[in-house]
Amino acid sequence: MDRGTMHNNDLSLENFDIDILDNGRTIKDVIDNKIKELGSVDNEEPFYVADLDSMYKRHVRWLTNLPRVKPFYAVKCNNTAVVLKMMRALDTGFDCASKAEIQMALSLGATPDKIIYAHTTKPMSHIKYACAHGVDVMTFDSEDELLKMSLCHPKAKLLIRIAVDDSKSLIKLNSKFGARLASVGKLLERAGELGSEIIGLSFHVGSGCTAGSVFKQAIADARHVFDMANLLGFQMRLLDIGGGFSAIGDFTGKFEEFSVMINEALDELFPPDCGVQIIAEPGRYYVESAFTLAANVIAKRVNWDDMDKDSDREESPDRMMMYYLNDGVYGSMSCAINDPVHSNLEPYLHRVVDSSERSYRSAIWGPTCDSCDKVTDNYWISELHVGDWLLVDNMGAYSISLYTDFNGFERAHIYTVVIAETWHALNLSQTFGMRK
Repeated sequence: MDRGTMHNNDLSLENFDIDILDNGRTIKDVIDNKIKELGSVDNEEPFYVADLDSMYKRHVRWLTNLPRVKPFYAVKCNNTAVVLKMMRALDTGFDCASKAEIQMALSLGATPDKIIYAHTTKPMSHIKYACAHGVDVMTFDSEDELLKMSLCHPKAKLLIRIAVDDSKSLIKLNSKFGARLASVGKLLERAGELGSEIIGLSFHVGSGCTAGSVFKQAIADARHVFDMANLLGFQMRLLDIGGGFSAIGDFTGKFEEFSVMINEALDELFPPDCGVQIIAEPGRYYVESAFTLAANVIAKRVNWDDMDKDSDREESPDRMMMYYLNDGVYGSMSCAINDPVHSNLEPYLHRVVDSSERSYRSAIWGPTCDSCDKVTDNYWISELHVGDWLLVDNMGAYSISLYTDFNGFERAHIYTVVIAETWHALNLSQTFGMRK
């Protein structure tokens, strides 16, 4: 197989470095080999392994459970080129929130009709860019936003975003976005005066939703607004039910549970023959389990401060171990402090742990000079040594896209894998510009 090389988010390269797993090779084998390769050249840089099969399986799961809902992948969640290319191969649309995200989607082959500019507070220059490149569908929730779009993109096809109940979600969005139902009528009337074309509605129940009932209520609120808009002469034909879906940790099984409630509400209030297209903006759902992070232990020390002076320090199971990785909350693991949906990180040793090894209470820190750079605290794990590798699963969502250059530590490189069956089934050689 001829392979090009992709470095993180470099969109200027047409070819991608993708390892096609055949002859029984596994992701574990890939990680083992990468660690050996890095060790042979005295390099301990962190890296990800991105599994395209995980994204494919999530897509099949989506189509099975929400067959009427067209996914528009939320670019902000993970904007690496390989992810966006895979989403294109799966024929999803793209939810973009800025000029740069629209540029990314277009540069990787998305057509303008597959993009929704789903942000209610847009810079005027970004609106003009969308207009110039044929991206017409966008959201608003205020009169000021209506005025901007009527000036910068008068032919835009607009969705009014409404505020809905997000009290059952870990990350609440509706204090910042969404028109209250009481104000929707005046907004629609103002849109009519401006000659704006309103084609539908969007909402978002928040990320980390714990109760499917809020989707049912939000869809009922949407039906009310649709009826109001239709009476005012708008041809409402698109409903965007937002994002916030997850299927790991405490949310395992929630996707199927919520899908039943969403489908029931849609069938009742927006039946298949009503002429309304249903879309959603999943991001986390597609990529959360697709990325595994490998980070190196670059330093360690033992914290004796809280120990009894008469205890046997070397043998005490209560000693506090302190470990420092070459990646942390200013890098791949920012979710530890800013993502309540995925704040419980569970690093585990790459090497085999003997059953006789004792576990110690440990704090795991990132590499920067900031004491806020703590990955996890009071974490029980076998004693680590400088040079050991820790792996962290489920690192695909809101990790790479939030990476900073604080203190100048190296960004984690991305190595992508896929099984041969998926490679051929989706004709990914054409998508990624590669041949085998």
